[in-house]
Amino acid sequence: MLRSFRLGNHRSFRDEQELLLMPALPGDNRPAVPVAAIYGANASGKSNLLDGLALVKELVAGRRLSGAGRLWQAVPATGLEIQKPFRLASGMGQEPSVFVTEMLADGVPHTYGFVLKGGEILEEWLYSYPEKRKRLLFERSGSKIKTGSTLTEVRAKIGLLEEIIRLNTLLLRECERLDLGPLAVAHRWFQQRLNVVEQNEPAQGGFLSQWVGGYLVEKPERFDRVLSLLKVADVGIVDIMVLDRSGYHGDENRRELEVRLAHGPQQEFFDLADESAGTRNWLELLPSVVDALDQGAVLVVDELETSLHPALVTRLIGLFRDEATNPLGAQLIFTTHDTSLLGTMLGGDVLARDEIWFVDKTAEGASELYPLTDFKPRKDQNTERRYLAGAYGAVPVLGDFAEALQRG
Repeated sequence: MLRSFRLGNHRSFRDEQELLLMPALPGDNRPAVPVAAIYGANASGKSNLLDGLALVKELVAGRRLSGAGRLWQAVPATGLEIQKPFRLASGMGQEPSVFVTEMLADGVPHTYGFVLKGGEILEEWLYSYPEKRKRLLFERSGSKIKTGSTLTEVRAKIGLLEEIIRLNTLLLRECERLDLGPLAVAHRWFQQRLNVVEQNEPAQGGFLSQWVGGYLVEKPERFDRVLSLLKVADVGIVDIMVLDRSGYHGDENRRELEVRLAHGPQQEFFDLADESAGTRNWLELLPSVVDALDQGAVLVVDELETSLHPALVTRLIGLFRDEATNPLGAQLIFTTHDTSLLGTMLGGDVLARDEIWFVDKTAEGASELYPLTDFKPRKDQNTERRYLAGAYGAVPVLGDFAEALQRG
């Protein structure tokens, strides 16, 4: 469970900004809210916030999303020359970037962070808070590593690391390879409990077949759940089929899967390329949604509403907000432009007041992140109308389109 994420000097985020997921409403004692919706104008920096989370996942877990989208692939443990500093102010390119994650790992609060400059890790730290008391697991400055008392059994291994660890490698990443005991809890959280999904355009049939087909074939019992979620989405699907086309193009070593969806009483099967963009995007999301709910994981999605009807997105959000369907405390963090989600739909509020965030840009082009609760909104006010009227900022300031067209 993610409790907060802080980043600074990353892409459009010049100054440190924090996404705080602890409940802000009276009487709510949950360790974190289940949903966070992030609004803002185009190019305000919403996606850059999620990019920061994806970068931390990549550097800690050693996996990044492929160019196709949602398939994870291994990345080398070194070569981390991927700092992306703020570029609209002189000198920021020579300043470090900072990333700090607070999470519940195996039920215990942890704080993990690192400072990155160019291709080097300047600082790195990990603390846990059993019984609300701060416990040092490790602190690192360059190649110097200080460990806490709970790491006695693996201190020799860490001492060896101090001599050989490269400045462009995270210590937390090494814990899996070297079996560094207590550190594995935090490493496992990033590897298994944080999933960042980029959803900027409708998924293409070939990739989607590999992604969904592999997910279903891996555990056949998933078929029924995915099919049920397709059916209740009212996209006309009555069945799903996965065909193994391995070797079809002459490469016996490459596994090729083809997913087809059936429509109508005659159960006529169609290629994914023939499905609507909304159907493909819904199908693409389902494995990540089901896994997050089953594992109590954090699902992060850029532009959740892409090609999806607001009522369908509302139902999806409801799966995470309802303890009956989300008993393990999974979370959904997403960016969106769909202002209808700020209001009521299907008989209730889609989002709570402390589940709504905004990203806006300053005159210098720096992104700022802030919650709706900063404005102390009343429960009965029309949040959607006030947002569109500019009461909370984070809306585009548009010029005269007709004049611009004539001038051009």
